[in-house]
Amino acid sequence: MKILIIEDKEYIRKGLRNLLQLLDNEITVLGECESVKDAVVVANACKPELVFLDINLTDGTGFEFLAQTENLNFKVIFITAYEEHALRALKIGAVDYLLKPVDIDELQTALQKVAQLPISQQKQQVQVAKQAWNNEDSKLILSLHDSFQVIDLNELLFCESDKGYTTFYCSDNKKYMVSKTLKEFEERLSIANFTRPHQSFMVNLKFIDKYDKSGVIYLKNGKKIPVSSRKKEQFLCTFLNWTKG
Repeated sequence: MKILIIEDKEYIRKGLRNLLQLLDNEITVLGECESVKDAVVVANACKPELVFLDINLTDGTGFEFLAQTENLNFKVIFITAYEEHALRALKIGAVDYLLKPVDIDELQTALQKVAQLPISQQKQQVQVAKQAWNNEDSKLILSLHDSFQVIDLNELLFCESDKGYTTFYCSDNKKYMVSKTLKEFEERLSIANFTRPHQSFMVNLKFIDKYDKSGVIYLKNGKKIPVSSRKKEQFLCTFLNWTKG
């Protein structure tokens, strides 16, 4: 595997290179860069298969590097310090990342995971992470069968999960189905003021018209959403706090 390391601290680059050689002597490190400018030049010239990418570089961010090399086909493993904003963005995108200093066991696990991940799927994950990094929390990108659909979370009524698929229902009466479970979206939607009153549903709090104490949510468009007995207490707490706000 041909690898490019993009990291602004020399000791991290050196340590990562040494660990990679310990894990697999057939790995070839094509180069090391500390800036977006140099990394773009090297990536275009060497065509890496895998890039280890720091988020904060000397002249910009790892996301800027990815934007300038989107025509290339390589996989990415982020390396980052324990910074809350960066970690939150990577977790929302479900992107593989390593914390500094890099641990050899975590490195091996990350290599195994990324080897099985299609490049197209990872590019989608990176795009979601980039949105979160830029605080674009009102947008969600869905990978449909033949396209990527941008969803405005302010206009999303609710989501419904069924047998490994999730359907997104929007206020303009459009709906979109993706082959992912609702759990994969839960953290992202929770940040955008969605609540999960039932295993199969997440609801936008701003579109709730009323809650019937029998255990039913009525949305402003008349749709009824069940509240499970197990999640009732948590839902009421979230809902009542929302209305007070």
